[in-house]
Amino acid sequence: MLTPPYPDLETLLHEMGRVGRRLDEIGACEGAAGNLSVCLCWEVDTSCLFPCASKIKLPLAVPGLAGALLLVSGSGVRLREIIDAPTTAVACVRVEPGGEEATLHTARDCAFERVTSEFNSHLAAHHDQVAASRTNFHALVHAQPLHLTYLSHIARYQDETFLNTRLLRWQPETILNLPDGIGFVPFHVPGSAELSAAGAESLRRHRLALWGGHGVMARSELSLMRAADLVEYAETAARYEALNLAAGEPGVGLSPDEIRAVCRASGIQQDIF
Repeated sequence: MLTPPYPDLETLLHEMGRVGRRLDEIGACEGAAGNLSVCLCWEVDTSCLFPCASKIKLPLAVPGLAGALLLVSGSGVRLREIIDAPTTAVACVRVEPGGEEATLHTARDCAFERVTSEFNSHLAAHHDQVAASRTNFHALVHAQPLHLTYLSHIARYQDETFLNTRLLRWQPETILNLPDGIGFVPFHVPGSAELSAAGAESLRRHRLALWGGHGVMARSELSLMRAADLVEYAETAARYEALNLAAGEPGVGLSPDEIRAVCRASGIQQDIF
């Protein structure tokens, strides 16, 4: 939940650019992989930056988002290039009453034909979280970090208990920033209704969900960069785990007692260890 003064459109677009650049720096958005969106539940004037408007049918009904504005990366957009020319890479989607249709606002220099093909997953998660928390702001990052995605292909890491006890043991920062752990969503076809529903359900219990064979989705009610930070924390943990696997697993990480002591010292509630 954000309080006034709310960030303006230029600030939010710049943050999308910074996030895209950071995800590229950590190897989480090769080519045109990955997508970003933010949901704003306050009045925003898009006319100067995004003067072109057309009506679209939404991929799923989101009545709880009626009147909300979503900034969404375009299909085929390279996230690392958003910072150079954000209006070419981002669209504004204003949800109409009833939540079945929207007005798509784009810039004159728009460089894509439609928003991300995984817009349905973004819509489902935004709708779910806004309804549950009554937040006026919600940010989502979908990226494909190398080590997390690799581990999702190993059967034992597809179990949430095993995944979390293995990844959250490497450094105190991980449990402090992901106290509700990492969710796991079995593989579904990208852009499918099944992935959209399963992803939203996992994000009810976790702030970051690992999609089997397809990267992660992370959320924040504070900023898009905070959501990207969660991706970075989880990917760092996965890198430790992959290094340990490659070395024959000589490392044991922090013990459950040590992790619980870290949480007590910081007032963090968790039920993983």
